[in-house]
Amino acid sequence: MTTKMSTTEPDGFSAEERAAMKERAAELRAEGKKGAKKAEGLEALLEKIASMAPDDRALAERVHVTVTATAPDLMPKTYYGMPAYANADGKIVVFFQDSGKFNYRYSTLGFQDAANLDDGDMWATSFALLAWSPQVEKKVVELVRAAIS
Repeated sequence: MTTKMSTTEPDGFSAEERAAMKERAAELRAEGKKGAKKAEGLEALLEKIASMAPDDRALAERVHVTVTATAPDLMPKTYYGMPAYANADGKIVVFFQDSGKFNYRYSTLGFQDAANLDDGDMWATSFALLAWSPQVEKKVVELVRAAIS
């Protein structure tokens, strides 16, 4: 992928990134019941991403970084075995479906009905992802911001 960092391991996130995410999961567990649930969701999401084919994994990692930076209040979890992010009510707002899930030629960034993407009588709720670029990242940020507004 075009924005893949040179320090990234062959299996995805760099060692430093994995360590930081594990530390964050430990912090969440220490916060109590709600934090433990969020930590479990984050760990399940990261395990799912790690199990993806390399191209899908690279996309999923960029989606994860972008969604968590843009909407830190969304809770990471899995949704039908896909990485997803839920609002405070536990409703899925955005999810990532890797191309291998149903043997598609592209991965999908999708939004559920909790996302505020309404635009008249018809609007898109999913987007095909083939590669990551600054333009794709900008569009994802815009969509996630609109979804949580």
